[in-house]
Amino acid sequence: MQESFLPEDEQSKAPLSAAPKAVMSVLVPYPVDKAYDYIVPDGMNVNAGDYVVVPLGNREIPAVVWGEAANEVPAKKLKSIVHKYDFPAMAPVQRKFLDWVADYTMSARGFVMKMSLSVPGALEPPVSVTAYQRGEVLPELIRKGLSPQRQKVLDVLDSGLAYRAADLAREAGCSSAVVKGLADKGLIQVTEIHSPAPCRKPDPYRAGAELSDDQHHAAQTMKDLLDSEEFHAALLDGVTGAGKTETYFEAVAGALAKDKQVLILLPEIALSNAFLERFKQRFGCAPALWHSHLSPAQRKNTWRGVASGDTRVVIGARSALFLPYTDLGLIVVDEEHDPAYKQEDGVIYHARDMAVMRAAMGKFPVVLVSATPSLETIHNAWNGRYHHLHLKARFGGARLPDIHLIDMRHDKPERQHFISPTLKQVTQEALDAGEQVLYFLNRRGYAPLTLCRTCGHRMACPRCTAWLVEHKSGRNLQCHHCGFAQRPPEICPECGDEHSFAACGPGVERIFEETKRLFPDKSVMILASDTAESNDELKAMLKKIHDGEVDIIIGTQIIAKGHHFPNLTLVGVIDADLGLAGGDLRAAERTYQLLHQVAGRAGRAEKRGRVYLQSFMPDHRIMQAMEAGARDEFLEAEAWEREQAHMPPYSRLAGIIVSGREESQVIEVAKQLGRTSPQGMTDSGLTIQTLGPAPAPFARLRGRYRYRLLVNADKSVNLQKILQEWIHGFKIPSAVRVQIDIDPQSFL
Repeated sequence: MQESFLPEDEQSKAPLSAAPKAVMSVLVPYPVDKAYDYIVPDGMNVNAGDYVVVPLGNREIPAVVWGEAANEVPAKKLKSIVHKYDFPAMAPVQRKFLDWVADYTMSARGFVMKMSLSVPGALEPPVSVTAYQRGEVLPELIRKGLSPQRQKVLDVLDSGLAYRAADLAREAGCSSAVVKGLADKGLIQVTEIHSPAPCRKPDPYRAGAELSDDQHHAAQTMKDLLDSEEFHAALLDGVTGAGKTETYFEAVAGALAKDKQVLILLPEIALSNAFLERFKQRFGCAPALWHSHLSPAQRKNTWRGVASGDTRVVIGARSALFLPYTDLGLIVVDEEHDPAYKQEDGVIYHARDMAVMRAAMGKFPVVLVSATPSLETIHNAWNGRYHHLHLKARFGGARLPDIHLIDMRHDKPERQHFISPTLKQVTQEALDAGEQVLYFLNRRGYAPLTLCRTCGHRMACPRCTAWLVEHKSGRNLQCHHCGFAQRPPEICPECGDEHSFAACGPGVERIFEETKRLFPDKSVMILASDTAESNDELKAMLKKIHDGEVDIIIGTQIIAKGHHFPNLTLVGVIDADLGLAGGDLRAAERTYQLLHQVAGRAGRAEKRGRVYLQSFMPDHRIMQAMEAGARDEFLEAEAWEREQAHMPPYSRLAGIIVSGREESQVIEVAKQLGRTSPQGMTDSGLTIQTLGPAPAPFARLRGRYRYRLLVNADKSVNLQKILQEWIHGFKIPSAVRVQIDIDPQSFL
């Protein structure tokens, strides 16, 4: 309050002024970089973290109180908070984390907060539904006189929880009529409940799988880290089939025993189907799910359960990291090396790295899990920053598969065919033995390129620098980047020749066609993202494979990890060289990881597995490392090359992407940025270099022209500060967009 400068004897004569209004700063879920001041109405008690409704423009929107007022705007110009939700406040550590993510990724603070306030409708009280719960305890004689189905319903209700009729019937294995019949007789009570939060009471003391000595040691180490109640990062590094999931389930149990929430990140929803059953067997209830395929009602229910603290375990994709947990005590990042953890649009972030920081801020452990760790993660383990927990052998006595190279320069398939004679022969042997076979090709559709045999014209996307992929199943040509599709033309638009187009190269549909010709009496299935578009479809397809109804599976990377098919003994990789084209920094690392993961599908039970890699470069160090099982030697060689090139993890990178509808304008902005780009030595004597501008490999994407610059700096450089001074001091035309990608994973 401002000090009075009136003489003492005059102060009593001064007119009384209205008491000053309380003011708080509120962050709105829009691309703004600071919180706005709002007046707190009389009688409303508002604290940092509270969820409120505030006016913004001509709308009223949900927002979060961020802290004390900035007092940058005169009080008479401020608007008032409209409403405060009766809901637990967002935890201080969550707000601190969101602030840090905004600073690190150089994103608007409100845009980052929106990822936590992603389901504002969940703040409203949920609609109640009719449910059933246990009434008075029935005498044993009466209970025994009931039908087995009715007894089972009572057994389920002995937990003390209330269930909706459909949920109770499902748990008891009966119809809803049985439940309602019990209620009509007064044997169970009818009540009103809200949709219960998922995963409210997982049982941490339920018996888990019997662990090997290596598993037990790793599990005990993770429990010790939990007991320390401090931040620790651990790499759970185990060969495919080593039982990594059952091992880290022990850490999950340890966190639940301490009444903490747990987050398990998975890179793809496809991995969750088998995972859910394993989780339910271990903890007695299904986990909460968080991914883009959930219905609005499911998203509301999960968000509300997490924010209220009722939901104990969340299994989710990368965005699950930003849910507003009340008391998070463990994060597990499964398949930590997977590129799907990188968000490339909106707020650009890497969920693995953000998970490590979230754990550090919350002072609890994070466990990174992989059979093929990323170079960044294994480098931290080598340097002692991460605990390195190693599972060296497959669980239950299963052996790692034998890996063989097929030299496609000599072992050639027939013309316009793609399965070599050797792969054909071993496939027949496996089928004759009653075993399953997987053909792996990470390329959807029928053919990646369609060209005119007369003039060489290639069918390209009109909006992207990409060829159109032929899909025979849909009888069209598609762009896998923007979704553009068209019917295959009868006449070449370049030379006018009719019926001159030819499909070049294989996709999974073409391999399916060839496989059906080679093995006509066998059941063949394509498993790719466009043949299993919904979670239910995928679940049904995986069940068919597991039940032995499919002899040969032709799959993309959707099948490369997280699946266990006991009778699958042979894996054939159609084009093992596919990921090595181009100059991507991580091409070798990612190719090795993908080949290693898909090889791990073979021989996961009693029968020994075999893997055959078709390659035109069998002498390449990746192929040699795969054949020899020399993962660590490959990683050490890759690390040495990165260090010599001054690339991550031995330096820092930032990608600058300039895009717009007008190519000339994009080029001009990119050139101006290039002329003022940071180069040479910083004030602290550290080096920084900017490469470019140059057209992006995908120089046009979704109708926008794209140029890139790449900043390479010593690890100790404050990269964000330098970029802030460089780019934010530059006037960028409204029609041009400049994105900053800290720690880029893709250079396309």
